[in-house]
Amino acid sequence: MASMLDAAHTTQVIDAIDGNRLFKQRKYYSVDKTTGSVCFCLSTDDVEIEDRDRRRKRSAVYDSYRDLMDNKSDPRVNNWAMMSSPFPTFFICLFYAYFVKVLGPKFMENRKPFELKRVLLYYNLFQVALSTWLFHESLAAGWGGYYSFRCQPVDYSNNPRALRMAHGCWWYYFSKFTEFFDTIFFVLRKKNSQVSRLHVIHHGVMPLSVWFGVKFSPGGHSSFFGMLNTFVHIVMYSYYFLAALGPKIQPYLWWKKYLTALQMVQFVLVILHAFQLLFIECDYPKVFVWWIGMHAVMFYFLFRDFYVQTYKKRKTAATTLVNKETEVNQGNAKQQNSEKENGKMYATEYKMATGYISDNGLRNRLKTYKNNSDELYMLDREEVITSRRKTELRKR
Repeated sequence: MASMLDAAHTTQVIDAIDGNRLFKQRKYYSVDKTTGSVCFCLSTDDVEIEDRDRRRKRSAVYDSYRDLMDNKSDPRVNNWAMMSSPFPTFFICLFYAYFVKVLGPKFMENRKPFELKRVLLYYNLFQVALSTWLFHESLAAGWGGYYSFRCQPVDYSNNPRALRMAHGCWWYYFSKFTEFFDTIFFVLRKKNSQVSRLHVIHHGVMPLSVWFGVKFSPGGHSSFFGMLNTFVHIVMYSYYFLAALGPKIQPYLWWKKYLTALQMVQFVLVILHAFQLLFIECDYPKVFVWWIGMHAVMFYFLFRDFYVQTYKKRKTAATTLVNKETEVNQGNAKQQNSEKENGKMYATEYKMATGYISDNGLRNRLKTYKNNSDELYMLDREEVITSRRKTELRKR
């Protein structure tokens, strides 16, 4: 009877232990059938096997990563600067976000803001020139008549035009780092209110996003985004250059809000252009269709929120203020008319009649009307007083 209980107890324990995958695979337990006690034991060989398995898993992950970076990417760009790994770009983007949100404002906390007027002029002029060159390269290497807007696979050959597009994509990636100075200049000038969520996300995400495009598909369908973006930046940095010239140019910069609208139109075009490949056959990686398309969706809503917050609500607030002022003015006018109708202006009329209020600050002249005549006479104050005295004497 006792042996039956021990066997049943042992079986339950073993089943419970076998439910744990780790011990089911390795059988790191021993069971005393008489007492039903369980002893977990790891021999030296078992530990070595465990460590070897862990190293093998880590090695498998690293080998998969290297295979992706070396064999699944575009071999033409593997030896280009910053293209061997995404981690340098990732850490630069992290440091950028930390600097503009924490380190930079703390550094400038007890310092006067930098002027940087001349620096801004040269910087914006440089960005206009760089964006113009990149836009020209995107047209000359493909989008000026050689690429199809419907479906454009990536040309991985060493064709001069394909290499020109690949180099243009790398320089576009590099330009995203130069745009960090947009935010850095805001911090140095202590304009922290302009370091918005949209601004930091937009500039912080773009270098890493473009890195994957250059690494795996430098050219082809998704380069449409870069072509549009460089055109928008030509307009945008031209505006910033004009704004940096000073207040004399400000009256001619009424079109500022249309820059944000242009950005949103850009993202709508990118969304339509990218997601059309989900409905047609095209030899282009679908993963980059989603990568570019979802980035455009995210940025569209971020810019839309910024547009509503900056322009729509500001316009509504201004309209409300004007309406309130109009209501106040109308109320004051009604009150004055009501007072006149109720005869509450007798004090002023009395002063005018007695000469205490003079015309244009002169107390020696008085305007008055004769009841028996339609003409206006200007009478001396003494004549009015004399006439009143004669009237009083006659009544006596």
